[in-house]
Amino acid sequence: MAKSTFIPQSDHDFLIWMEHFIANLTPDLSTAADLAALKAAFEVFSSKITQSTAAAASAKQATAEKNDSRDNSESLIRAMAKQIKARNDYTEGLGAQLGIVGPEHLFDLTTAHPDLTGIDQTAGRVIIYFTKVNSDGVNIYCQREYDTDWVLLIRATTSPYIDNRPLLQIGKPELRRYTAVYMLKDQEIGQFSDDLVITCAP
Repeated sequence: MAKSTFIPQSDHDFLIWMEHFIANLTPDLSTAADLAALKAAFEVFSSKITQSTAAAASAKQATAEKNDSRDNSESLIRAMAKQIKARNDYTEGLGAQLGIVGPEHLFDLTTAHPDLTGIDQTAGRVIIYFTKVNSDGVNIYCQREYDTDWVLLIRATTSPYIDNRPLLQIGKPELRRYTAVYMLKDQEIGQFSDDLVITCAP
């Protein structure tokens, strides 16, 4: 049996809806036991939302720090390889032994970031286009004007991705920021894209 569609799809919207639902329940609509169970479920879900959001923000920061560390390591290696190849006694055999010969990658995902563009189609619907190149896809994050942290929306493997979340307040414009990072073998790789700022019209 298909689930009813009156419950919002996104976790954040569901949390707001659930709080509104509980606030408007009257004693003649629910038993005290049912209401107590629902309020307890709301508190647990709210805490899980907070934990999940913090984990996503932490993962984003950890990925950025990892990428910076790799960039530093690669810079040191490339500088050393350049010095070694400039020596008078350098040979291809030595280069092969050290693993510093071979074609350079034309597109290095470890230093790259996706390019994002977006189109507002009103009422919260936003079409987001992104570059994929030789990655497996991108992780798309969003931060709405009332969000304190970035929220992971989806791992998208084909462009475009459509954000269908309704506006937080019906009839009021909403500011959204999007960013994305490449995925390769189920791991985030490279740099986060520049923020894409979209004003969603009612």
